[in-house]
Formats: sequence, C-alpha cells, structure tokens
Amino acid sequence: MAGTTRLLPAYLVVGPDELKRKQTVTRLRAHVEGPFADFNLEELVASADMEPVGVLSSLNTLPMGGDLRVVIIENAGKLPKPVSEAIIEYLKAPNESCTLLLVAETLAKSTRLYKAVAKVGPRSVIECGAPKRRDLTPYVQKLAAAHGVGIDADAASELVSRVGESTTMLDNQLSALSALLGGQGQLTRAFVEQNVARTAEVKPWEFLDRIAERDARRSFELLALLRGNSAIGLLSLVTGRIRELICARALMARGDARGIAAAVGKADWQVRGHARNAGRFAEGELEGLLVECARADRALKTGADADATMAVLVAHICGVR
Repeated sequence: MAGTTRLLPAYLVVGPDELKRKQTVTRLRAHVEGPFADFNLEELVASADMEPVGVLSSLNTLPMGGDLRVVIIENAGKLPKPVSEAIIEYLKAPNESCTLLLVAETLAKSTRLYKAVAKVGPRSVIECGAPKRRDLTPYVQKLAAAHGVGIDADAASELVSRVGESTTMLDNQLSALSALLGGQGQLTRAFVEQNVARTAEVKPWEFLDRIAERDARRSFELLALLRGNSAIGLLSLVTGRIRELICARALMARGDARGIAAAVGKADWQVRGHARNAGRFAEGELEGLLVECARADRALKTGADADATMAVLVAHICGVR
C-alpha cells in the first residue's frame, strides 16, 4: 500500500501479527487528511447485527472536500454472511473514490470474500503472519531501532520471555523502555530485568536453555515459575537436553558440529547453542549428570519432595555444589 500513487478499491489485511495490522491501518488513515478527514474516514467493527444497507451506503458515499474516502472494517473475519456477500457484489463495480480496508486476524483463502479482494489488484491482500519464535530476537531488535535505541540479542530474548510473543505488547514495552533511556542508548538484559515485569507464561524451552548455559540465577528463577508443572514431565525434558548436549559434545570431538540437528532430530535453529553449551561442561560431567537425572526420576516416583529434588538437580547442572 505504501508508495503507491493510487490506492486500490479494496485491501485485506489478514494475519495474527496485530502490530503489522495496526501499522497498515495507520498508513491508510494517513491518506485521509484535511478539514473533512472525519467525514471521509469511517471505521466499523464487524458484528452480528451489522446490516448490508449501512455498509454499502458508506462505501458508495462520495468524499467531501477531497478525492478519497476510506472505510475500515475491523474483525472482518466475522462479518455476517449477508454483509460479506454484499461486499463481494460491491467489489465487482466499486466506488472509485473509496478504498475499503478489511482487517482480520484470520480469513481462509478459500472464502469468497478473500478471493473477491484478491481479484481487485496486485498486493490487495496484505499478509501479516506472526514472526516465528526463532525470528523474534532480530524482530525485537528492529522494533527497538525504530524507537531510537539498541538492544542486544540476550536482552531481546529476555524481553520476549517476560512479555510474550505479542508484537503489539513487545512494541509497547520497547516504547516505554526507550522513554526511560531518553530515546537513545542501549537496552541491556539487566535493564530489561529491572524494568519489565514478567507477564508471559514461562516456556519449558526457556528453562532448558538457561540450565544448558549453566546460568544458576536465571535457572532457579524460572524453576520457581514452573513449579505448577509436573516435576516428572519437566525432568524428562531436562534429561532430554542433557542427552542432546552429550551428543553435541561427541559430534564436536569428531569435528562434525553441523550434524547436531540431524543427530537429535531437531531443526538447526533449535540447537543453535548446543555446541557452545556442551563446551561449558568438563569431560565426563554430562554423563554424570545423566546418572543424576536417573536418580532424580527414581526419587520422584517413590514420593520424594519434587521441589527439593529438582532444585538439587538444577544446582548440580549449573555447577553449584
């Protein structure tokens, strides 16, 4: 949409990335300016009681004091069928002075509405797919740069772990952190920890990454937050990570660090730190920890205190004796 001299009669902004959807809506709003902006911009939210007559009337209204009218319909994936069908018919001969923007978190490509908008013109459908977990760290770094600050990968990862994967929440939090730094400077992990409360549920993989790094302080913080989970289930994940590190260490000794992902049956991005983390343990230490995992498993299954058992194991993995 950006950079075009003439807007299409309709666009569909669809996908789970709320921030991208909002940014697209903001860009379209900017096309309607001047004293008649309020008249030439109408924003609607799809609801069960929405009627085709009202929507079509808005779409066919001519702009006042300008050459463009914009109609935005949020939650378009839940348009009542009569309204959706009316829009499909409208798009066959749309008002050339009006641009319709349909905004939806989800709308199947197989639907008649999706297909009708896709036929309007090139790039009429704007996909807003959410970043994958492996892409969130660089994504956060780009968002931080837009707020005038830098953020290293470790701090970005910590922010995601505390805030969650909502791009809007991450952007809002970065805006607040940037303001604390006066709109310039570098966001460190310590600064994030000090100024961002944890609101996201802890993911087990985050805990596994911290124990593999032998970061005792953060490992125990996350272990406490995971207390409501099954101790035996968590131990199974820990044991699996120790096995993966043993495999990584063996492959490194053979000069085949690139084969780690295939050997453990995971994607490359999932084992990105395995080679480095395996090197944090002394020769034979990982094998000894695997034995400790087996002992912890027996203890848990015979009624031992779950919190104490896991705390001792985590302490040993992190090198605290």
